[in-house]
Amino acid sequence: MAAKSFVKLPLTFALSGVLVACSSGYQANGPVGLGKPVTENQIKAWNIDVGPNGAGLPSGSGTAATGEIIYQQKCASCHGDKGQGGISNRLVGGGGLNTDKPVKTVGSFWPYATTIFDYVKRAMPHQAPQSLTDDQVYALTAYILYMNKIISTDEVMNAKSLPLVKMPNRDGFIPIVK
Repeated sequence: MAAKSFVKLPLTFALSGVLVACSSGYQANGPVGLGKPVTENQIKAWNIDVGPNGAGLPSGSGTAATGEIIYQQKCASCHGDKGQGGISNRLVGGGGLNTDKPVKTVGSFWPYATTIFDYVKRAMPHQAPQSLTDDQVYALTAYILYMNKIISTDEVMNAKSLPLVKMPNRDGFIPIVK
């Protein structure tokens, strides 16, 4: 009985303290001294989104032949040497999506080739995102498209050609009408 009182008393004080702290009405009315100001150039460096129509694609170019070398150095350890998957997602194949267990890959599911560029540029390799040059990203995008038998090994991907690549599942989505 006495032991329960020793537990209840500190718990009561702790709860009272939390209630007082939460109901104090303190509000910050200005900088709280956390973080640091962001410059326009820093914001611009992070504004790298690419639209389905290719808006936002930078200059540069690459082919699957060049992309294969980069892929083996920076991507194969996670996605497999042929894009078959490994510790990370499979990138190649997948087949039809009208099955009980569809396999969604870049080749079977993604509707726009420009999205591959956007994702690779923004997030890959996972241990060093945004470390690839635009030429390297174009080359990797070309290699992923090539592994999925969407383009040939010598087709050049750049800001003009990439939006023209028709992905197998481009028409597999229901458009949103606003």
